[in-house]
Parts: sequence; C-alpha cells; structure tokens
Amino acid sequence: MLQEKITQYTAEINAFTTTNADELEQFRIKFLGTKGIIKDIFDEFKAVSPEEKRTLGKVLNEFKQLAEAKYQSLKEEGGQDQGGKDAGMDLTLPGEGFEVGARHPLALVRREIVEIFNKLGFSVAEGPEIEDDWHNFSALNFPEEHPARDMQDTFFIKKGGEKGDIALRTHTSSVQVRMMEHGQPPFRALMPGRVYRNEAISARAHCFFHQIEGLYVDEKVSFADLKQTLFYFVQELYGEGTKVRFRPSYFPFTEPSAEMDISCTICKGDGCQLCKHSGWVEILGCGMVDPNVLENCGIDSKKYSGFAFGMGIERIANLKFEIKDLRLFSENDVRFLKQFKSALI
Repeated sequence: MLQEKITQYTAEINAFTTTNADELEQFRIKFLGTKGIIKDIFDEFKAVSPEEKRTLGKVLNEFKQLAEAKYQSLKEEGGQDQGGKDAGMDLTLPGEGFEVGARHPLALVRREIVEIFNKLGFSVAEGPEIEDDWHNFSALNFPEEHPARDMQDTFFIKKGGEKGDIALRTHTSSVQVRMMEHGQPPFRALMPGRVYRNEAISARAHCFFHQIEGLYVDEKVSFADLKQTLFYFVQELYGEGTKVRFRPSYFPFTEPSAEMDISCTICKGDGCQLCKHSGWVEILGCGMVDPNVLENCGIDSKKYSGFAFGMGIERIANLKFEIKDLRLFSENDVRFLKQFKSALI
C-alpha cells in the first residue's frame, strides 16, 4: 500500500511544472510542508514490519529527495517571481540603483583647507560652541567696553558666573585659548567650527556661519612666517598666479594685525560686482598673537611668539563655487546640493 502511494506521487512530482510563484508554493506545502504528503508517508512508515522497512527505507528517502530537488529546480528557474505580482518582470535586467548623495559645499571647502594645512604640520582642534566670557573675550584681550560684547553682536545665554557671562561663541578663537591653557608650545593647529553673531539674515550675512582659524606658537615665530604660510595656502587653494596683499588692520588679540586680500577669482582682477570693481577680495584676518594673550594663557611671551589667522568658510566657498547668496548654504535645497555631486570624493 505504501509502495503504491510512493509510485503515484512520484509520477505526479515528475509531471509537475510551473512558472507561477503561487502554484510553486502550493507544491511545497503539499509535499514538503509540516503537514504534507512526505510527512504523512514517514508517519505510516513507522508502522510497517521490519522486513518492509529494509525495502521501503531507501525508496522513501529517494522520494523525499526527488520532491526537494523538483522544488529547488523550479524555484531557480524563476517560478518564485513569475505569475504573481511581479509577472512580466525580466529578472535579467539590472536593478535601479540608489541615488548617490553629495557632500555639502561647506564640508568640501573645510576638508580642502584642512588638507592644505596638514601638509604644513597643522593638526585639528575643536571646542564647545557655548562659551564663557573668559575664553570668548577676556583671555583674547577684549576690553570691557569692546562693541563685540554688546547684545547687538552676541547671543548671551546666561549672565554672571565664575568666568563671566555664558554665550554662543562668536569665533573659534576660544579653542585657541583652551589649547594654550592646557599645554605648552609649540602649537600648530586649525580650529574649524560653527560660530554665532546676532545679525540680520541676508544674502551677505547670517546669524550663524562657519570659521576656520589657525594658530602657530613657538620660539622665534615672525610675521614673515605668517605671510609665507598664507601665501602657500592661497596658491594651493586658488591656483598659482593668485595675487595676495596684506592691509594693516586691528584685532584685540593680535599685534600687529592685517587683513589679507586675494585677486578676485571671478574677474581675475579686472573688476566685477563680487569684488566691487576693485579687483581684490578680502578672505581672512591675521596677525601676530598679542603678548597679553600668551600671558593670559600661561605662556612666557618673552620666550615664545606666534601668529594666528581666521577665515569664514562661507566666504571661501563663495569664491570657489561662485555662490552669491549665503542663505543657500543653510536652506537644504536639494536642487542646490545636487550641483556638488561632481565634487564628491
């Protein structure tokens, strides 16, 4: 009786064929499921005599292997995908890939600046965006009456405290103070990060933006070292032939101080709207670290000297990518960001 069942189902399995996923699943359930035919036949096999077991054991195993091989063969031929919801799909066609994203232009510029200064031995240092008065102002030689302390320029969070008012940092110079307080020269580092100013938002200004500052402190550091470092940076970033000029300026934390201009990258010095028809664009401020700042940080200003510089990453990106509106950097417009896919590395 059992032998007859096996012979009958063997013929049915051999004759079965399909390209329909639902039909193939029904075949699996009927023969290979937990309540399927093979399970029932094995249960019946337990009750046969020992003599029949010797004969039917091998036949039963071959029957099970036949059903499994048939199911696997039809599955590999595509029966699992055809005839159901994916009927008509050509499985040999390549799939639809995911759209590759793009790095933010400010991230691209920041990385390029860091890579240039890395070649000169500058490391990267970071610090908190919420700062006390000492690290944001006092240690950097800002007098009490300095206009940067006014509510019109700074976002104050809390008045008073052990080290003065608490505010959103207005520059990454506070990271320089923290570095000098907790170490001894030589220092050679970059300080990139987001900063905040209480300003009206427009195409040329924002209440937050990104800076990257640099500090080099060691014995016998001179203004000539500063000029050569920044000249090298400009040539690497904007290309050989870019002209540089330094103009005297004033910053509380450097003396002497200067602002550095480069020949306009848009008009090549001929004059355009970006450079206000002067042929020059200011990109950063710099100078020799004021001795008072060194002493405030516990560094002997008679033994050590240093230079510092700082630039807005948005300004550098404006010149590099010819972007005229600062607000584009923070609006997350996908149409704008997609333009920088070619710069993805």
